[in-house]
Amino acid sequence: MPRARVIPCLLVRDGGLVKTRRFGDDKYVGDPINAVRIFNEKEVDELIVVDIDATVQGREPDYAMIENLAAECRMPLCYGGGISSVEQAKRIMSLGVEKVSLSAAAIARPALIGEIAEQVGSQSVVVVLDVKKKMLGGYRAFTRNGKVDSKVSPVEFAQKAEALGAGEIVLNMIEHDGVMNGYDLALASQVRDATRLPLTLLGGAGSLAHLNEAVERLGTIGLAAGSLFVFKGPYRAVLISYPTHAERAALQQIVGS
Repeated sequence: MPRARVIPCLLVRDGGLVKTRRFGDDKYVGDPINAVRIFNEKEVDELIVVDIDATVQGREPDYAMIENLAAECRMPLCYGGGISSVEQAKRIMSLGVEKVSLSAAAIARPALIGEIAEQVGSQSVVVVLDVKKKMLGGYRAFTRNGKVDSKVSPVEFAQKAEALGAGEIVLNMIEHDGVMNGYDLALASQVRDATRLPLTLLGGAGSLAHLNEAVERLGTIGLAAGSLFVFKGPYRAVLISYPTHAERAALQQIVGS
């Protein structure tokens, strides 16, 4: 049986590692290379790195940074930020990255999902949906650091992404980002039921109990988080952490139960 993956998500701005709350109020938390080295030692399952300004600023991915990160990583690496063409995706993967993630570019031109999948394989194409809950119910996917309403339903777009050749969906809840009060499992259940793609949750995890709750509710999924793995205590002191082997084994027992 596939096992639940526990995935730190690192946000990069101006070459530094930051952590946000609800996609704003970012706090500098260190050097991404140092964080990768620590996560290597902790034998993490996988790592997501996102340059949160590349798309907003209309610039290409920082290939030098990506190459440096990939050279340090001893775990599968997924990179997102500024990818808008097949050529960019292929170049990034040639640097040693296992997966590329698409968000705004995929929503603006969904055919890009299939074009990249055809060149690098579906298993390497991740579609990230940054989502807010509407006041009158339902959800919408947002782009450009949560500022632009795409008018797209995340459930419907997840289905479209699957049909076009995506290999994974990352569901990122904007209002839960950095708050550490748990994932939005209601929306996660809708997306999980609508597609057969591997699903990774992001936004809201603040404790191992939140990871356990997600696995109990949804089964085998990816459990991504930022604050949980970089902050310690109520004053959000910076401390890189990751579940122990025993704690991760407990998650697998939940999956298999």
